[in-house]
Parts: sequence; C-alpha cells; structure tokens
Amino acid sequence: MTRTLRTLLEGLIDYAGLFPPARLDMQPAVENYNRYLIGNHTFALGRFICPVSRLDDLTRHASALMPGTFATSGYREMADSLPPWPISAIIDGPLDASLARIDAFNELHQSESAGLARIETIELKIAHPNEIDDALDIIPNDIKPYFEIPAESDPRGCIAALAGQDAGAKIRCGGVRPEMIPSIDAVAAFIAACASADVPFKATAGLHHPIRAEHPLTYEQNPPRAVMHGFVNVFLTAALLKEQTIDESQARSVLAENDPAAFHFDDERASWREHALTLDGLTRARTRFAVGYGSCSFEEPIADLITLGWMSA
Repeated sequence: MTRTLRTLLEGLIDYAGLFPPARLDMQPAVENYNRYLIGNHTFALGRFICPVSRLDDLTRHASALMPGTFATSGYREMADSLPPWPISAIIDGPLDASLARIDAFNELHQSESAGLARIETIELKIAHPNEIDDALDIIPNDIKPYFEIPAESDPRGCIAALAGQDAGAKIRCGGVRPEMIPSIDAVAAFIAACASADVPFKATAGLHHPIRAEHPLTYEQNPPRAVMHGFVNVFLTAALLKEQTIDESQARSVLAENDPAAFHFDDERASWREHALTLDGLTRARTRFAVGYGSCSFEEPIADLITLGWMSA
C-alpha cells in the first residue's frame, strides 16, 4: 500500500455496527470490533460508536474483550498490549444526564479489572447555532463534541459558532432510504464551510464504499438502491480543499467523480485528476481537519479497496 493511501485511511473508520443498516446486537458488534482491532487492517479502524443509553450494555458484553482483563476472547496476551478501547458516545438523551453516565463509564473503565476503555468524544444533533453554546457550557474539557448539522441546511451559521472552540462538526452522508442521502452541493458546502472556519469534521452513514456509485442501501432482499457518496471522494475532497488545492466548485466535481482511475495514490502525492497534494498536506488534513466517519460495516470499505487493488487482503 502506498504511503498516501495509508495516511488517508489511518484511523478513518469508526465502527458503528449497532446502527442501521447492520443494526447488530451488542455481543456480535463488540466481537467484531475486537476482531478488527487485532486484524490485518486495524490501522484503518477508529472508535467504537455507542449510544449513551447502551453504555451499561457495552460494559456487560465487552469488558471481557477489552485490554487489561482476564479475557475469554483467546487473545489475552495481545489484548493486554493494546491501549484502552476508544469509544465515541452518541447523545440520545438529555445532555446533562448523558454526561453523568459518560463520567461513570470512564471511571469504571479506567480499572483493568473492568476492561480498559475511554469515551473522549461525543456526537450530538443540533438544529440551531444557539444550541452549540448551551452545550459547550456544560461539556467538560476532556470530552470533544461533534455537532451534527442538518445536511441540507445552510451550515455556515452552525460552523461559525464552532470556530475557535475545541469542538467539531458532523455531517450525515446517507441512510437506508434514497432521500436520506444529501446532495453533492450540500456536502461540498459543508466541507468548504468547515475548511474556511478551520473547524474539524467527521461524517456518518452512507460511506460504505470508496468511490461514488449506485449500491443497495440495506442488507435486506430487494433493498432500495441509490447513488451513494464515496469515502475516498469525501475525504480527499476535504484534504484538497483544506490545502487550498481546489475551490468549492471543483470540490463538487471531486465528490461527483465515479471513476476510480481518476484518483491516484503514491508514496509522495495523492491526487484527483490534475489536482494533487503532498503526503505532508494530506497528513495535516487528516490529523487536524478531516477526522473520520462512522460506518456500520468495517468489512465493506476494506473489501472494496482490496477489489480495486489499492490494498492487500
């Protein structure tokens, strides 16, 4: 694998197996995450995503798999050498009560006997910029929030409210119905606004495949189909915009690209057609700006990259 592709993928995919369309029970979801952590492609794996309302369930099913425990997973020696599980908590109840539950979870899982894990990021939906200030007033400094902004609304007000804060924005890029997929214009406007305001962002939903194309939206028989955004499109667009290699109009073209051959990764440069950025520029963008995305499947994105011949099994 080339250095630029690995940099693009490093810690990119948060595992959201609990959420649609996979909608797994907790036990298979945590077993999957544990397997990915010790697998060949662990470098691309980010956080385990869990609703606050299910943190007790996470403790119950995952403690024996987390580092620092006398695990029954069969990977004890390797597990003990791993860092605590990184968790991103989805706020699905009142914020103050959710923060109290997060604090209790972190206190419990700083002990090896409970299994090592830590929530350092949270994700919450907002509808208006005023909600950001109210939330930041009570979110502790050791928790980084990502505020999900309605995809088809003008994002600039909410993103302006995040500028200069230790917080980020979040965009939903798809769902289980075609109408849940935001337009290219909306995604480009969101990324451009984040780049202009120097606000880091993450994405969620709909990014199972590297390149924009039509795919089924669920795992059911006769599922709905639609053209889905590609995660390579989205994150290379973000890096090119942040490094001022393209403008917002060109960003729409990168997001719309459906030819894998239009993207090129070598050890020194990553490019879309004639627009390229260096490894250093890509590293800056991924580290400080284009944080990652949540996906209910870790295996689909990896399998597609292998099929493209961009990485090995």
